[in-house]
Amino acid sequence: MDVNTALEMLYKKAMSDENLKASLIATQEEKEPVESFCKLASEAGCPLDMGEFFSYNEQMLSNMLKSTNGGATYPIEEWGDCYEQFIASLM
Repeated sequence: MDVNTALEMLYKKAMSDENLKASLIATQEEKEPVESFCKLASEAGCPLDMGEFFSYNEQMLSNMLKSTNGGATYPIEEWGDCYEQFIASLM
């Protein structure tokens, strides 16, 4: 299962399960939030490998850079990342 499919499934599950949703949001407080997030996702039946998740995030940000007025030279801090965007979508 690819990262996008796993995230989509996880979002649907979290929106129908308040405990899962709260647990995912609570990963922000962990020492390693993305690691905790991927572990919870996998336990919920949406397998997320941390390396693949970081690679997916890097690809997403790189594509955003390339599409910014002919290509930006640095990432814009306010863009966030996949993890931050997913957590924000739960709130």
